[in-house]
Amino acid sequence: MSALQAQAIGTGRLDLLPLDVEHAEEMAAVLSDPALHTFIGGAPDTPHALRSRYRRLAAGSPDPAVSWLNWVIRLRDASCLTGTVQATVSPSGHGPVAEIAWVVGTPWQGRGIAGEAARGLVAWLTRQPVHTVIAHIHPDHRASAAVATAAGLTPTGERHEGEIRWRRSLGR
Repeated sequence: MSALQAQAIGTGRLDLLPLDVEHAEEMAAVLSDPALHTFIGGAPDTPHALRSRYRRLAAGSPDPAVSWLNWVIRLRDASCLTGTVQATVSPSGHGPVAEIAWVVGTPWQGRGIAGEAARGLVAWLTRQPVHTVIAHIHPDHRASAAVATAAGLTPTGERHEGEIRWRRSLGR
């Protein structure tokens, strides 16, 4: 499998734009609420720390068989960033697997942005050489479970580091 590259993805209200170091300043504000870290751990990054992190992500995985794909979510009408989506595509014995995740800043939650972004991401992944999409969701995180459901993933009986593994086969 050759490395995949993030490409711009459009949905009804959103533009998913490939992550760039220049997004760090605005994203630091978007992700500044400590409550966002309730289920994922850690604390909000400073703009400087986020720039460093985005540089590492933009450089790509050190493993040539793994693709790190990262986007910022832009709410088109308001012309502002609202969160991120990501996919890590890795080889497996059953074909390439994309592990996806999302986060939307507190002021934009409850508007269906994460679900729309996740659906757009999964639709894009269906056009790539990806066999399976998975997400890991904390068992108490109902909002993320709703996003995964909206993107066509279903919970499995598997756990990964205390989180429920959700899966969608792309039927390849």
